[in-house]
Amino acid sequence: MTPSSEWTAADWIAVFWGPTHMRAWAVGPENQVLAEAESEAGTSTLTPDRFEPALLDTVLGWLDLTRVTDVFVCGMAGARQGWVETPYATVPAPPRGGLPLVEAPVADDGIRVHVLPGMRQDKPPDVMRGEETLMAGLIARESKFDGVVCLPGTHTKWVHISAGEVVSFATFMTGELFGLLSASSVLHYTMDEGGWSDAAFDMAVEESLAMPEQVARKLFGIRAEALLMDLSPGESRARLSGLLVGIEISGSKPYWLGRDIVLVGESELATSYARALASCGLSPRRHDPTDLVIAGLGAARADLLATRATGTQG
Repeated sequence: MTPSSEWTAADWIAVFWGPTHMRAWAVGPENQVLAEAESEAGTSTLTPDRFEPALLDTVLGWLDLTRVTDVFVCGMAGARQGWVETPYATVPAPPRGGLPLVEAPVADDGIRVHVLPGMRQDKPPDVMRGEETLMAGLIARESKFDGVVCLPGTHTKWVHISAGEVVSFATFMTGELFGLLSASSVLHYTMDEGGWSDAAFDMAVEESLAMPEQVARKLFGIRAEALLMDLSPGESRARLSGLLVGIEISGSKPYWLGRDIVLVGESELATSYARALASCGLSPRRHDPTDLVIAGLGAARADLLATRATGTQG
């Protein structure tokens, strides 16, 4: 997707701002998506003064110039290095934990930008920004949900939800480890950008689950097998992914064991996680991340409108 060029009058605008990309949606009065756009202006590439121009480049065609349009933003825009730092709600707590939204400074009087808080966990230390909004969306969709949510990504999160609260969560740097090992270690001689093998992935997951203490040795085995037995680049990539996802599944067992599991995502990565969980006899349900983020930001908007109606600050 690219920044929107067609004019669409949004009732409000939803934004998920990550380190490498920003996704935005023009939303109607019934929280229906009217248009969407994506920008490569991730938070890691922007200084605070560049966030507003990057946002306007993406959403300008959705603004009704006769009124102020509310923009609700979650993700790394609220980080210390982002647009405006927002606080963390401490778990266990509902998403946002009752904390107010933070209004970002803007020069354009046609928008009002509200940045959502993140969540923190003190023991063991962990943080999230953006994922808590998807959790709010899941709770909005399934108010009685009691289980664990897996959000695959560069930093995959496992989140335990019960009674409308985020009870605890754990972050695994599996995606980042895959990127580092495939691009910057001796394994990069074995990898390329194409090719894949489900069979190699499944076998590596099973090996990792059975003997997680052997994963460091098996990682070099990928290089050795490529040299000695012509292991293909696609099989090499699948084995590396399977070994890393396998140790994550093993390490996250206290989260998923005996619980209802929701897997967020429709990507190939999410499908790989579904395969890995299936090897443990698990059948996670799938949720669309766009639906959850719109529902979560919509819940934040509803709370803000309620506080405006009662004259309180929110």
